[in-house]
Amino acid sequence: MTNRAAAIRYARALLEVSQADADPALVEKELSDFVGLMTTHRRLGNLLTNPAIPSARKHAFVTALVTQIGRVSVVTVRLLRMLAERDRFPILDEILESFRERLREHQGSVRAHITTATPLPAARAQELAQAIERATGKHIELDTAVDETLLGGMVAQIGSTVYDGSIANHLGRLRRRFLREA
Repeated sequence: MTNRAAAIRYARALLEVSQADADPALVEKELSDFVGLMTTHRRLGNLLTNPAIPSARKHAFVTALVTQIGRVSVVTVRLLRMLAERDRFPILDEILESFRERLREHQGSVRAHITTATPLPAARAQELAQAIERATGKHIELDTAVDETLLGGMVAQIGSTVYDGSIANHLGRLRRRFLREA
């Protein structure tokens, strides 16, 4: 099984368990904080992801760490201990990403990413978010980015669907059409 497939399975199970036994939003925050801790403290990240360190030692370390941290939900603690036992900490980032996707889906929201050739004014970004909300019927979490190679127009990714309305894309289609008809 690929790491991505394993991460999706862990995330799906984590959402089910967190809905029953905890607050899914709290679990997401705790996991995010733990990933941040592993990133900030490279030695910690290296210890938990190093396959040469026995899983029993990782399990004991995670137990001591969450005891030291304090108020961590039982669901998060169980996941972290399971990842230590199964030596799956290298996919924690992917688990968190997949869990966030499922949590947004469960909450009736979706992430939209808009890329434009020039910076998008805040008012225009808000208008786009509202238009996407009307079209999808879901709450939109909007991210924006700038890519000058687009020349103009925009590329919108809503969930896993991409809508490419960039000038670069239109010019590419015209070029292919001209080459076919020539």
